Amino acid sequence: MPELECFPTAARPPEIVPGRPDRLWMDRFAQRHPYRCLPLTMANTTGWELLCPMGFTAEWNGGKNQEDITFTPDTPHPDFHEFVKSHFSHGVMTFHPGYLFRTPVRWSMWVSGPPNHIKDGTQPLTALVETDWLPFPFTMNWIFTRPGKVRFDRGEPFCFITLMQDKQLESFDVVQRSLEGNGPLKNQYEAWAKQRGDFNKRLFARDPETMREAWQRYYFRGEMPEEIGPAPTDHVNKRRLKGPRLGL
Repeated sequence: MPELECFPTAARPPEIVPGRPDRLWMDRFAQRHPYRCLPLTMANTTGWELLCPMGFTAEWNGGKNQEDITFTPDTPHPDFHEFVKSHFSHGVMTFHPGYLFRTPVRWSMWVSGPPNHIKDGTQPLTALVETDWLPFPFTMNWIFTRPGKVRFDRGEPFCFITLMQDKQLESFDVVQRSLEGNGPLKNQYEAWAKQRGDFNKRLFARDPETMREAWQRYYFRGEMPEEIGPAPTDHVNKRRLKGPRLGL
């Protein structure tokens, strides 16, 4: 069984949890409509979150120096000034995840902010790290998008990690083809387009049965419209990643 090894480099490293599907902006929609978009929720849960061990406010005055960002914890915390600081200057906040990660050979770590986690005033920077050999930790960085203040709450994810075999990407040919040359796929696409168009017309007309159905579930269920072509056998509509456990 492959392992993601997490070696703490801090006395009190941040908590690691499997990615959670919920997002505040998604909750605010009527009937939590965005959760019907399976690709969104799958992205939210395809990796692990590292959580802030304390709440704090960061403020940037727009300057280019390290001292132009200030950090204020909600309450005193012994690890605060080692957890987050201004290292790269130019409005960049640097977080220390508190772990040295080791992945299996030819597996790298994609490091980013939590997917679809909107944070006004700041943007997470994304990195790809060769954690199958790296003997030291990396940092997680966010950049201010304008001068001002941003808050991170205790328990809020500041880093999201997932794994990928990135070196294989270079072996791919990217080929543009006409649907006319792939009859089965063309038939499947046209069946979907017809079903989609008809459903939207009924929805716009407020057809009672369609209103109760609310949305088409072909992708969510892994189904083909009108049963054209075989349904996928390994479709996933809920991610169940493991949390960390203590090892020797």
